[in-house]
Amino acid sequence: MKKLPRAFYDRDTIIVSKELLGKFLVHKSRGVERIGKIVETEAYLGPHDLAAHSARGLTERTKIMFGPPGHAYVYFIYGMYFCMNVVTEHEGHASAVLLRAVEPVKNIEGRTCGPGLLCRAMKIDRKLNGHDLLSDNFFIAESDDYGWATVLRRPNKGGAAAPPYQKKISIVKRPRIGVDYAKHWARRHLRFYIKGNPFVSKK
Repeated sequence: MKKLPRAFYDRDTIIVSKELLGKFLVHKSRGVERIGKIVETEAYLGPHDLAAHSARGLTERTKIMFGPPGHAYVYFIYGMYFCMNVVTEHEGHASAVLLRAVEPVKNIEGRTCGPGLLCRAMKIDRKLNGHDLLSDNFFIAESDDYGWATVLRRPNKGGAAAPPYQKKISIVKRPRIGVDYAKHWARRHLRFYIKGNPFVSKK
């Protein structure tokens, strides 16, 4: 796997949100490497987006969003869950992508279909708020198939497995979840997920 560079995050937030699908979230902690494939995201476009935390301005909580791209913005909700975002675009823009669901790949126990469950299963908490995603212990990596889903063919008549083929990932767009307070922004199709993936939090 190839770690994503800073330039990946320093782009339009909607593009980043879509292109994070199929990438690998990697967290190495206490000698355990946990890996999940990102299958669902939500884009938050900056202070003008009424659903974004940055719409409330620069605060102690949101200062990470106003910082440079490629850092983790982790916050606590409902008194029980952490949620992880990836800061995007240039410093001061205050946009981010929420990771809503991952498909377990390695050393993950528990459900991962929802941002709070994802963080719990991957041992992501407030200590990782502001963490540089170009580090060696917490980062996002390019998938081996570069945005294509590998599908294994059935064994041929001789019993040997036929070579795998690849099909393009199909992305579904829907309104974001839990942002009814955001007026017209609540209707924007800024949630993206891999069509047909069983680990998506909500179809």
